[in-house]
Amino acid sequence: MPFTLATWNINSVRLREPLVLKMLAEHGPDVLCLQECKSPVDKIPLEGFAAAGYTYMVARGQKGYNGVAILSKLPLTDVGGEDFAQLGHARHVAAQLENGTTIHNFYVPAGGDKPDRAINEKFGQKLDYLSEMRDWFHNDKPQKSVLVGDLNIAPREDDVWDHKKLLKVVSHTPVEVEALAATQDAGAWVDITRQDIPEGKLYSWWSYRSPDWDGADKGRRLDHIWATSDISNAGHSSRVERAVRGWEQPSDHAPVFATFDL
Repeated sequence: MPFTLATWNINSVRLREPLVLKMLAEHGPDVLCLQECKSPVDKIPLEGFAAAGYTYMVARGQKGYNGVAILSKLPLTDVGGEDFAQLGHARHVAAQLENGTTIHNFYVPAGGDKPDRAINEKFGQKLDYLSEMRDWFHNDKPQKSVLVGDLNIAPREDDVWDHKKLLKVVSHTPVEVEALAATQDAGAWVDITRQDIPEGKLYSWWSYRSPDWDGADKGRRLDHIWATSDISNAGHSSRVERAVRGWEQPSDHAPVFATFDL
């Protein structure tokens, strides 16, 4: 059963419901994983999504912050959500398709501005969150699974606009990159996007602070699609829909896509 999946930090699902509906109409993924929904689950505008064909949803939400949701044309079963680092945040939800594929949707903490846990509690929370993800995957090896989301780390030199300038900037520091690699290794996850697009600059996020985000192109690849090694060869057709970042009142993230033949 082939299916196409997209992941997108929407930065408020209620504020940007029209953009979600536009993206679904134009690109039609079978499954859409959203992060930073900023909404209780019962306030997510499911009626409009259902009218567009996305009649299934599993989600974890909270008022005004965080929040993750999986919208689907295909039947889904809710298989849980973890509170890594005991933050009390809605940052993870998992669902299973009828073919047995488990989809994990993550919103890893951004980590604040200073890459030093001694002076920045949020950076410490980010590292703790990744450590607990790593341990969870180490203790319970995932199989036939896809992991997506805003992981808030751009791991490779060509995942950022300037590697040297960003080495001390949260999202690309060596300690974060190492933590993400350890998490990936613990679950034997394969980076599907870079399996498909192995070379070249590739971004999924551009700051609101840049008046000419497109021209300046100072982006980072913060949004990821991984798959367990047993199904990684089934992944293909990866892409970032960069144009979506230029829509009216956009999220600062663009959706990332992949297709799986399973």
